[in-house]
Amino acid sequence: MSQSHSHAHHTDSYSLEASRFNAGRNVMVFAALLSVAASVAGYLSDPNRFFESYLIAFTFTAAIGLGAFFFVQVQYLTGSAWSVGMRRVMENVMTTLPVGLILFLPLLGGLDHLYPWMNRTLMASNKVLAAKSSYLEKDFFIERSVVYFVLWTIWALMIYRNSIKQDTERSAERMHSISRWSAPGLFMAVVVGSLASFDWLMSLMPGWYSTIFGLYYLSNGALGFIAVVTLVLLSFRKNGILAHTVQEEHYHDLGKWLFALTCFYAYIATSQYILIWYADLPEETIFYRMRSVGSWLPFSLSLPVLRFFFPFFTLLCRPMKRKFTIIGFIAAWSLLMVYMDLYWLVMPNFHAEGPAFHWLDLATLGTTVSITGLAFWGRFQKNKIVPVGDLRLEQSLHFENV
Repeated sequence: MSQSHSHAHHTDSYSLEASRFNAGRNVMVFAALLSVAASVAGYLSDPNRFFESYLIAFTFTAAIGLGAFFFVQVQYLTGSAWSVGMRRVMENVMTTLPVGLILFLPLLGGLDHLYPWMNRTLMASNKVLAAKSSYLEKDFFIERSVVYFVLWTIWALMIYRNSIKQDTERSAERMHSISRWSAPGLFMAVVVGSLASFDWLMSLMPGWYSTIFGLYYLSNGALGFIAVVTLVLLSFRKNGILAHTVQEEHYHDLGKWLFALTCFYAYIATSQYILIWYADLPEETIFYRMRSVGSWLPFSLSLPVLRFFFPFFTLLCRPMKRKFTIIGFIAAWSLLMVYMDLYWLVMPNFHAEGPAFHWLDLATLGTTVSITGLAFWGRFQKNKIVPVGDLRLEQSLHFENV
């Protein structure tokens, strides 16, 4: 056992100092006030553009919360030890899901602009749309979204509550209890998450459909979540927090996850394209046709290079996954690419000629990220930043890659 490993308990504090907590909170409060004010100003000056940008920002933060929800439950069900030292950070990301219901509310004012199915005359115009009209209906759409967030909130908070209790009880029964919640929770994360992606994004084109679209959206969320955790932990390390608890071996595994989820996204995206290309149905191919005109064409062609080939070849070699600067850069790059992918999903429905970047894109993204960031950060005020009661913590501290 190395000396750094044996002294892990003595060199790391598992509580965030009040000064550090207050400094982080103040930064996020300032960012939230600034971005919310900018978003309100943008709404007043150009409400349609506000809703377009806000939809991307909302689905971005919701996807990351869903990625955390899925990943945390996988860790409990598999009895994973390597991630225990960083799992509280993951759980805190997961508990931002309830905030999503509040962030969903501003969209209600823009449903008429965002979703063509709000036009009931259009929905009755042909058989395909008419068949979906009872499902794609305003009140039912809102009710479904509320149910999604209520279910996610119940499950996420029950898991978090048991995890916090374990800090003082050090009981294996808490682990078993969380596992019992996690088994149906995984099913809910995938199925309900897919339904949410159909509602929020796929219904922007009510005549189009893709059976793999749910996994497409969730793969974005999983990659975004690992990127967020990596960046938070690297920031902690830079400030001397958990430097001996989360070490090079753990960052190597985070690099593996960034690599694996980049590949998984590419697999899902390619599968969707091939299925639509092979079937060659007009109601399906319209999706890619819209993204192959004007300046959308170079944007579409660049995505595979920027989203897959660049991070793939960067992280392919083992040494690259063990360099903090490299995995930090790829994590930040991956977050940017997740946002750009959502931009590519949403904006062609409103700007057919090509990308139309706007300052509201940054303002709305700042709003959703800073508000969820406050919810994430607030969990560190009273609770340990490491699950100290988990019986596998010692094993996590001594984890080594093979």
